Order: sequence, then structure tokens, then C-alpha cells
Amino acid sequence: MKEIFENTPLKGDDMEARLWDYIDGISGASEKALIEKLVNDNAEWRIRYHELLELHQLVLSSELEEPSMRFTKNVMEEISRLHIAPAAKSYINKKVIWGIGGTFIAMIVGFLIYAIAQINWSEGTSDNSIGIDLSQIDYSKMFNNNLMNGFMMVNIVLGLIFLDRYLANKRNKLLEKS
Repeated sequence: MKEIFENTPLKGDDMEARLWDYIDGISGASEKALIEKLVNDNAEWRIRYHELLELHQLVLSSELEEPSMRFTKNVMEEISRLHIAPAAKSYINKKVIWGIGGTFIAMIVGFLIYAIAQINWSEGTSDNSIGIDLSQIDYSKMFNNNLMNGFMMVNIVLGLIFLDRYLANKRNKLLEKS
């Protein structure tokens, strides 16, 4: 009997964890027998067991509060009473957007000018100014790929969506004016 108490920690979180496992019924058969013996023979284990058992029964007996059936509707009505943020169109400065767009366009133009400046114009044949014979390029290898076809199809669909949005906005502005 003395060996059981020497090999089993009597204090701390391990005792509490073992007691919780025993109370919840998830400890093994040998561990159950050991804990029952410890609870019966050791006053500290017995006191802690009764405290945890009382807490366990208290938690089981308490009822969880449930929100009312109309809770969601009440929350939505309360939100509707508050001031709704204005549309982004009304508080975003269009000059800033144009400035950002202009910066990106200037960067693209700068990169193109830099790329053109790096071309060695003195090399190449006299009949072709870029040094590449475009008639010898096999375009079928590039456009006969399923990935490329999918990419082109997605781009076309996105372009049509963009065109539709653009024309719808234009039509709505004309309708608002008249």
C-alpha cells in the first residue's frame, strides 16, 4: 500500500486531472481502482474529490440560457436604428484614385521606355527592324494548350462582365439625368 502513495503524486494539477477523469468516467479500470483506494484512504484526495464532485453536480444542474426566438430580429432592428455608413462613392476622393492610377500608368510607361532603350538597334538584318522573323514563329504550340484556352476564356468572360457593368453604369447615369 505504501508503494501506491509513493508513486502517485498527491498534490497539484495531476491529482485534479486524475480526479476529473474518474468523475467523467474516462479513466481506465486499473486507474479507477487506484483512485478509489486513494479517495478512501487519503484525506486530501477525499476532500478534493468531494469538492470536484460537488462542482460537477452544480454544472450539470445549471441550465444554459437560450436567446429568445426573436433574438435575431431584435438585433437586426436595433442595427437598423443606427446610422448606416455612407456609400464609399460619397467619401472617397476621386482625385486620389486618379493619382494612384496615373502613378501606375507612369510606371508602366517608364518600364516600356526603359525596355525599348535597352534594345541594340544596330544589330539585326536590314529588312526586319526587330531582328525576329515573325513568319517563322509557330503559334499553334502556344494556343493549342488547354491552360491557355482556359485563361483566354476567363479573360473574355471577365472582359464581357466589365463591359456590361460599364454600360449599365452609363445607362443609369443617363436615366438619372433625365
